[in-house]
Amino acid sequence: MSTTERPRVDPVTAAVIGGALTSIAVEMGHRLARMSYSSIIRESEDFGCAICDAEGRQLCESTQSTPLQSGPIPGYLRGINRRFAEVGDTWRPGDVVVHNHPFYGASHQPDVGFAVPIFLGEELIGFSMTTAHHLDLGALTPGSCGIVDATDAFAEGLLLNAVKVEEEGRRNESAWRIIADNTRLPALVVGDMEAQVVAAKLGAERMLDLVQRHGLERVQAASEQLMDQSERALRAEIEKLPDGRYEAEGTMDGFLDHPDPAYRNLPVKVAITVSGSDLHVDLAGTADQVDLPINMPFEGTVDIAVCLTLRAILLDSERHDDVISNQGLFRPITISAPLGCVANPRFPAPTIARFCGGNIIADTVMRALAPVMPDAVAAGVGNLKVVAYSGAVDGGAWVYMDIVEGSYGGRHGKDGLDAVDTLYANTRNNPIEDIESHYPLRVTRYELTEQGAGAGRWRGGLGSIRDIQFLAEGGFSLEGDGNLVAPPGLFGGEPGAPGAVILNPGTEQETPLPSKIPYRKARAGDVLRLVGPCGGGYGDPSERDPEAIARDTRDGVGTVAR
Repeated sequence: MSTTERPRVDPVTAAVIGGALTSIAVEMGHRLARMSYSSIIRESEDFGCAICDAEGRQLCESTQSTPLQSGPIPGYLRGINRRFAEVGDTWRPGDVVVHNHPFYGASHQPDVGFAVPIFLGEELIGFSMTTAHHLDLGALTPGSCGIVDATDAFAEGLLLNAVKVEEEGRRNESAWRIIADNTRLPALVVGDMEAQVVAAKLGAERMLDLVQRHGLERVQAASEQLMDQSERALRAEIEKLPDGRYEAEGTMDGFLDHPDPAYRNLPVKVAITVSGSDLHVDLAGTADQVDLPINMPFEGTVDIAVCLTLRAILLDSERHDDVISNQGLFRPITISAPLGCVANPRFPAPTIARFCGGNIIADTVMRALAPVMPDAVAAGVGNLKVVAYSGAVDGGAWVYMDIVEGSYGGRHGKDGLDAVDTLYANTRNNPIEDIESHYPLRVTRYELTEQGAGAGRWRGGLGSIRDIQFLAEGGFSLEGDGNLVAPPGLFGGEPGAPGAVILNPGTEQETPLPSKIPYRKARAGDVLRLVGPCGGGYGDPSERDPEAIARDTRDGVGTVAR
């Protein structure tokens, strides 16, 4: 039945169905988190859950997970369907498909999706899907982050391109063996994946329950209305902006120790064109792709960085009624990037370390809108760092993935947020007790920086300092950004402070390190210090409230000296 033939439902019924859809995704998320083994899913909640219709359009997402996991799910489904068309496969009741190919819609190789088709009888009516970050999938060194010396997609680990791990209800043991045999942590990784499958199947069951309760036509009609409603809400905010073109530029560290300048200090350029209720984002002028893995999949990373940032600015929940996260929010926005740039690389460019670059795109999008939305944006944002700690114990391997927080720049009326995941990330802090009880690591220091906030009428946020000591021999690899260029100030505010990485600080072996480090061995007793950047200031520092200055003094907060 076409959209025009579907009956309309009253607003109350549509809202009830919309609430039920969101509840399904949230329940999927709780099931996944509680069944997972690894801390990156169980504690940090680096996963996503969504229900999509038969066309692969997202109807809802799990609100407790990271947008960078839930947002790309429609792209995963487009990639799976594209691969099915290439190999002559199709969806059948009882199938479960695993997918992580970054050039077929996936966000990057470690973010693995599991899709379950939802059939009502013989009719395909939708999909239930989960994604999650996995700690090791056969890359050239342990862990699934900091693989910054991979020269192509094949060096980044196991690529799973629309592979059926269950076919018509029968478990494909050969597919599961291939996965288990290509990870250093088979029990943990396969256990996390099986939790994803269970959560996806739960979503499919709950969706069928909803359809049986309300009827398929009513659920489909309500879904169309809810997508239209979300689209109208975003278009209404875009229409408030003056038509025109708005530009900004950001900078990626790249590889600060690389001898070739083409790998360092890489520009990210954003031009936003507003025309009525349409908004186009052009990334022309962004640096060319490189043969190291800071390239970003256009679909799965770049599109999510752009769309999530625009949604957060234009539909800020503090000033706007709640809007359901569904495919309608993508309709008013178009994005372009030259093929062959870091924001739209050609296969088989490596992309596993795409996160920090995507955060810079998001930050640059926000600053491009600053002239026309000064009350809704922040000054320059401090980027994150992600470390893979690893080693061997009792004959087996261990891997721990640690996310080191960044900070927000100052905002109109508010100082920047201290030590948080920024922009298109939403992962939680992993408790020290969890780290020390599971791994031969000790957290010897974890605190806010005392200096470095960008001065302004509203100061920038503070980064964190985190020292982790190896209690046994092991190794680490790291991907990060923000060690070269400080988060910029806005409207007269001062820049914040760059981040830093230091091995064995305060000793004779103290060694400053760049923001990206391929696998490096560590001895028992070695300490790695990660310093998060501090956000930029917003507004003229001379206009700062004297009470805020006094509070900073009491708290020991110092701004960047100029």
